[in-house]
Amino acid sequence: MTRLVTTTAALLLSSAVALTTTRQTVDTVELDRRVQALLDARRGTWRDLNVPDSDGRVLHDLILEHKFTQGLEIGTSTGHSGIWIAWALAKTGGRLTTVELDPERHRTAVANFAEAGLAPYIDARLGDAHEIVPKLPGPFDFVFSDADKDWYTNYFIAVWPKVVRGGCFTAHNVSGRSGGGIGEFLSHLDRVPDAVTRFDTSSRAGISISCKR
Repeated sequence: MTRLVTTTAALLLSSAVALTTTRQTVDTVELDRRVQALLDARRGTWRDLNVPDSDGRVLHDLILEHKFTQGLEIGTSTGHSGIWIAWALAKTGGRLTTVELDPERHRTAVANFAEAGLAPYIDARLGDAHEIVPKLPGPFDFVFSDADKDWYTNYFIAVWPKVVRGGCFTAHNVSGRSGGGIGEFLSHLDRVPDAVTRFDTSSRAGISISCKR
């Protein structure tokens, strides 16, 4: 009798696990379909300082490669990069906090996130990143900076202590910039002892990827 009960319990547990796995697979397939449909429909139409598709893919793949789960985006615009980032975080069990200053861009981004099926994975905040970002408690293992370039160094200084070991701070539009805010930012990266920085040039804009030792 004991053996029968144990066997029955094991079968029930196995069935429950299989059902949960099947549901998760179906949910993942449906999410992938919705995100890909939106990206396909909008390809080539993203304006308002959004990243190109190639850079969105770089961010997405970086998150999957390292299995990051705690994401921060500084500068949402209308949501193109956020879709790529949150899509990856949805696969790792993570979540994205993204900050946008402009109310109209914020509204558009929120609508795009909902259409892509990614709203449950995103905390989209409206407000001044100069004020919001330093107050975020973290920790983070992935950060993407694509807001005002003159403030990149300040964003980095505010966030880097909250980035976990192995985490990465990425920044957009860094290629061919030796002066202004980007130049200052890149010079600062050279002086950060626990950061290893490389550059991705999949697009002309360029992305710096600084990971914590």
